Amino acid sequence: MSSAIGNIDTVLFDFDGTVMNTNDVILQSWQHTFRTLRGREEDPEVLLKTFGEPLETTMKKFFPEIPVEESIKVYRSFHYDNFGDLISVFPGMDDLIAEVKRRGYRLGLVTSRLYNTTMQGLEKYGLKEYFDVIVTANDTTKHKPDPEPVNITLEKLGAKPENSIMLGDTLFDLLCAKNAGIRSVLVSWSLALSGKTKEDLGDAAPDYILEKPEDLLEII
Repeated sequence: MSSAIGNIDTVLFDFDGTVMNTNDVILQSWQHTFRTLRGREEDPEVLLKTFGEPLETTMKKFFPEIPVEESIKVYRSFHYDNFGDLISVFPGMDDLIAEVKRRGYRLGLVTSRLYNTTMQGLEKYGLKEYFDVIVTANDTTKHKPDPEPVNITLEKLGAKPENSIMLGDTLFDLLCAKNAGIRSVLVSWSLALSGKTKEDLGDAAPDYILEKPEDLLEII
């Protein structure tokens, strides 16, 4: 494990696939949508490549002939009905978040998910209180990989890019961090980038790959 950076005072976390295991509810929501609109299921590998992308963007690619508000309604009806039962915190992430907060770091959550389900997940597992700032898709006009979500979060926190680091699980997270000029960490439990090395990820390569949550404490 690399030695501590030394100048970090702000830690940003992605929500889906990083803090919260929402993989099952997302995949099942997509399969419900494909069954409803296409009469079939989609290859999970195709779906995984869209993880971290705003829902509207993906819908337009998958179902270009269907009004986006209609396809989103199909997806969200299943998603909302099943969200609470199908999510869980990744092992060790709740302890990590609590410890990072205890050590005095600024904490931000940066997600392309909408506000309501983000809060539902955080409140279910008692994590909301740890975050100084929470930025969701409702708070931005541009989304990951554009740097705007991170820039907004840093501004609200009063933090500088050079003193910040972000944990994520998708290319959208890594590129968002890179575009905002902050260090990036890929979590090894990523489903979207499972088994990828820094070399595999090219321009999106993270500064660090986190094998287990508590290893972050050695980095920062």
